[in-house]
Amino acid sequence: MNKDILKGHWRELKGKIKQHWGKLTDDEITRVEGKADELSGLLQKKYGLSKERAEKDIESFTVEEEKRFKDKESRH
Repeated sequence: MNKDILKGHWRELKGKIKQHWGKLTDDEITRVEGKADELSGLLQKKYGLSKERAEKDIESFTVEEEKRFKDKESRH
């Protein structure tokens, strides 16, 4: 899991996380502060996911967002 993507772009990702996982509140997302393990715990709690599934979902999300950031940077 690319934890650096979560931490390095947290401000930019907060809105996308809210869109992607709508059951999470703004306060919960703010408290996570880019920590993948805490986000995983929240997904397990709110969505009833296993730890492995939550981590896989976060991994997929971060891979997609990393691609978007790289595409955005290459255009500038």
